Amino acid sequence: MISQIDPKTDPWPRRSFLLLPLLGWAAQVLAADNISLDSRLTFESLYKSVGVLGIQYSDQAKALKGKEVRMRGYMAPPLKPESTFFVLTREPVSVCPFCASDAQWPVDIVVIYLKGTLAPVNFSQRIEVRGTLEMGSWIDPHTGFVSQVRIVDAEVHKP
Repeated sequence: MISQIDPKTDPWPRRSFLLLPLLGWAAQVLAADNISLDSRLTFESLYKSVGVLGIQYSDQAKALKGKEVRMRGYMAPPLKPESTFFVLTREPVSVCPFCASDAQWPVDIVVIYLKGTLAPVNFSQRIEVRGTLEMGSWIDPHTGFVSQVRIVDAEVHKP
């Protein structure tokens, strides 16, 4: 025999089960947000040290290598009006900081290779880039430019 539940004393009324899908959705949103927080990379968190012995990447950067990351900064003026790559900088700049050898590699820039082309964004407007993190000295076969840190297959968003 099934016992009857008294709605006056039951702490979980029968209609409460309708909230379960909402709770499941909320848990997924929170989990996704935690993943995206873990994938946030900053200029300060890229390197452990940079000196005469070379570049040492941070533990966080090494853990994110090959994974999707998010990074905020400013688009340095590109070489062409519409390009498939640009340089993300910590602070706004009005000239290309990418035109140097890796011996002179500034620690406050990251090369961004886009999924498609992008018209330039105002160099003083902050943007967020999402893509896959690559690290290590690499020479772009098309331009000859050298980079240490890249985000590839990237998309640009306004934060």
